[in-house]
Amino acid sequence: MENILLIFVCMLLGFLLKKSAAFPPLSYKTLNQFVIYISLPAIALYYIPKLEISSKLLFPLGIAWLGFALSYIFFTAFGKRFGWSKKLTGCLIITAGLGNTSFVGFPIIEAVYGKQGLETAVIVDQPGSFVVVSTLAVLVATMYSRGTTSSSAIFKKIVFFPPFIAFAISCVLNVLHLDFPEILQSVFQRLGSTVTPIALVSVGMQLEFDSKSKHWKFLTLGLFFKLFITPAFFYLLYVMLLGGNGLEVQVSILEAAMAPMITGAIVASSYSLKPKLSNMMIGFGIPISFVTLIFWYFILQHI
Repeated sequence: MENILLIFVCMLLGFLLKKSAAFPPLSYKTLNQFVIYISLPAIALYYIPKLEISSKLLFPLGIAWLGFALSYIFFTAFGKRFGWSKKLTGCLIITAGLGNTSFVGFPIIEAVYGKQGLETAVIVDQPGSFVVVSTLAVLVATMYSRGTTSSSAIFKKIVFFPPFIAFAISCVLNVLHLDFPEILQSVFQRLGSTVTPIALVSVGMQLEFDSKSKHWKFLTLGLFFKLFITPAFFYLLYVMLLGGNGLEVQVSILEAAMAPMITGAIVASSYSLKPKLSNMMIGFGIPISFVTLIFWYFILQHI
């Protein structure tokens, strides 16, 4: 579980580096841009051309797409009811609506369900979480951030969002059953592997432990939604209503219970949607999720 150790090491390094004079106060913004312009496009270019489209995608795919829709409905309703700012609502929609289905999800799923479970986890992540953060999350970030929200402006921001461009290219290759030369695939894979350490260092640089912060109640609500309401929704839908069972359903629901997505927090922060709260969702959400995942694992054993 070296991935889990790396999470805490990178966040700790970021937290310590922000106190160093060698790093300007806004260094994290440069790291965020590296993730968006280089790391994420590389992931799309490496993985998407290799995906096999089949009926097996349905349950795993629903986790990211339906989960994000649920988050949008939930926090939009709360925002209107309590008069939240657009930035607060947008921040919670994105950070609570996307799960860490790869960097945290993959090692946990493999440890619990083995290689077969990992195959389902990849479907949850690649055509699911990754595509949602590259499209719907950017759409929400644009709509809820300060500035123009005209249809043409939103369309341009999505179409020219680097990960989306890479996703579109990769989809064309997938449909044509083509892929990049192996030497380029290797380059994309290595560049894509930088997303988590760099993003986590950025999160650590922005993480603050302020007991008087006004964000604590929103953090609590956001994490309660992500770690309990979301997996409970999919348990009700997949198991109770649709009668689903077996490995694919168990893996899908456990992935729904993962902590907030690191990249989602980076997108929210990049669009100035409550950056402190975005990073608290990651900084506190990941360690807390290790406890709540145990709860959901035992629930799923009775399917």
